[in-house]
Amino acid sequence: MTCYDRRDLGLLLLRLGTGGVLAAHGAQKLFGWFGGAGIEGTGQFMESVGYRPGTLSATASGLAEWGGGTLLALGLATPAAGAAAAGGMAGAAAVHAPSGFFNQEGGLEHPATLGLTAAALAVIGPGRLSLDHLLRDRLNRGWMVPAALGAAAAGTAVVVGLRNKRVRQAAEMSGQEALFEE
Repeated sequence: MTCYDRRDLGLLLLRLGTGGVLAAHGAQKLFGWFGGAGIEGTGQFMESVGYRPGTLSATASGLAEWGGGTLLALGLATPAAGAAAAGGMAGAAAVHAPSGFFNQEGGLEHPATLGLTAAALAVIGPGRLSLDHLLRDRLNRGWMVPAALGAAAAGTAVVVGLRNKRVRQAAEMSGQEALFEE
């Protein structure tokens, strides 16, 4: 007989809540569910904030959120799921950062919280009330945590760096055009 403790119940609640929010947000992007724009509309938005190509960026972001969130909620492949979701939220935080921290000002509070929680779940693991535990942690090995988080961090750094470069270049071009109009 397996006895579950408060830690396992707490991790289950944290995984279900965080994973559910991430999965719903990703479903907005991928499928247009819950009032979302779907791939086409999200792709146009991604282009407008410097993530190019927009459709590919929308697909990658949606999969990181929907897939990562779903896997986190299930407690399956927790290191990879948490890393993917954290990377997706880092990309979202980059868009919101110019508006400051707090959400009511359009800041990065919400994506930062989801990303940090996903990363923490990748590190701590899903607990015993999970598919990973049921599968004897075959997809939740200790070595997978730094590998998944490192790969996600590297990929996110490249994507966000390229996006930030595009945004800076667009701002510079806009400033130069304003000089010519004067």
